[in-house]
Amino acid sequence: MTPDLVCIAHRNGFFKKVNQAVIDKLGYTEAELMASPISSFIHPEDRQFTAHRRTELLKGKNLVNFQNRYLAKSGAVFWLEWTSVYFSDSEVVFAIAKDITERKQLEIEVEEKYKKFKSLASHFKSSIEEDRKYLANELHEELAQLASVLKMDIEWVKDNASGLLPTVSSRIEHASVISQLLIKAIRRISFSISPNMLEHLGLNATLDWYCREFAILNGLPCHYEGAFDETRLTSEVKIDLFRICQECLLNASSYAQASHVKVSVKDSGNRIQLVVVDDGKGFDVEQEKRKSGFIRMRERAASINGELSIESKAGEGTRVCVSIAK
Repeated sequence: MTPDLVCIAHRNGFFKKVNQAVIDKLGYTEAELMASPISSFIHPEDRQFTAHRRTELLKGKNLVNFQNRYLAKSGAVFWLEWTSVYFSDSEVVFAIAKDITERKQLEIEVEEKYKKFKSLASHFKSSIEEDRKYLANELHEELAQLASVLKMDIEWVKDNASGLLPTVSSRIEHASVISQLLIKAIRRISFSISPNMLEHLGLNATLDWYCREFAILNGLPCHYEGAFDETRLTSEVKIDLFRICQECLLNASSYAQASHVKVSVKDSGNRIQLVVVDDGKGFDVEQEKRKSGFIRMRERAASINGELSIESKAGEGTRVCVSIAK
């Protein structure tokens, strides 16, 4: 009398007995159900993995909440969730299933919406990175070159002008130094906006260079270790890992009062982990996690199906870890 589908099947893959719910759902007579192998009622796309699970069942591994699709005589497709047990002494399978079609349709709709929004997010993120790249190129190719020409002119005046007052010579020397600093600043800002090294040299080389440059510019020792295969990482994953590392180092130099930072990217089983650790003053994670920097890191990690964890305590430094599947 139960509305659930209940059946007893022989080891050979044919029904031996079914309740009325099976007959009503599939739309076949009891005789028709007994005459054909159970696999003939399964959706063609689900037959192979169902057969695999059935083999495991006959070896003694019970099926719990196993989902697959069936075809009714009318052609309708519906989802069933099975719990099955095999009794080896009598060579029969006892199985009971619930119709989860409505729930499955909702799950599929949610998944499709998720894929749509994720695609839009990736599109916007890519657009932003393209804009960053354009701005970085303009800075490097235009402003840096103009500053270089300016420095050359200043150097020419310094070398060829004679009889200048000491104050004028001093100002020219000062302008020469400032122009050199300007060129370096433009190149540094250009790299921060869009690291072209990522495309040419890869994530490992870029992070190594960035950590060494960070240490020089901030007077804060920053050690990098990389031991991973980046050939399986997409461009999107590489740029997001770099941006998260960039955000961590910014926090370490601006707020953490750290004396040392360590950045590592390593293979960990079937995942790759980016870990940034500093020995700064630490903070209360619950209070800080709503701030923009942490929100950006969390959103970037989520956009590449990564897991972000932040560990910190007052006086004990901070550890940020991003873990993504290969």
